[in-house]
Amino acid sequence: MEKWFEASETSLIAIVLSTIGIYAAVILFTRIAGKRSFSKMSSFDFAMTVAVGSVIATTALSKSVSLLQGVVGLAAVYVLQILIAVLRRFSWVQKVIDNQPLLLMDGEKILTDNLRKARVSESDLRAKLRETNVLKLSQVRAVIFESTGDISVLHTTDPKTEAEDYLLKDVLR
Repeated sequence: MEKWFEASETSLIAIVLSTIGIYAAVILFTRIAGKRSFSKMSSFDFAMTVAVGSVIATTALSKSVSLLQGVVGLAAVYVLQILIAVLRRFSWVQKVIDNQPLLLMDGEKILTDNLRKARVSESDLRAKLRETNVLKLSQVRAVIFESTGDISVLHTTDPKTEAEDYLLKDVLR
């Protein structure tokens, strides 16, 4: 514990230089791969974010990983992200990688089995309805647990307006 506040000048300079180098590499690779690298579209995107964070931390703070090794590791993670993004165009890959949206409410009807599958409580559902300014359940057309983990509420005050099928395409019922 007595070494918590000890560090040589050389080690501090190495940390700063490694951090600058790996930070620049993240910016460069993100510019090449696109903003999708840090989106929250799928479980793979989440894994990408965690992996990048881990590589950054390890490269910046570990004496056993050189800046070059960190940059190569980071490049490998980004190449994998790009490869999966390209392969995602095939429906079978998309099914493996992406979570599928799940209907939580069909109109006014609360789908309790789907709430259980999504691990969303009715109090969470009510909070989301309030957050989106739903005043009456009759205004709700659909509530969807998105593949990102977000909850979308489609609602209107016009009782004649229905949600278009296009918006509910690929949503599990």
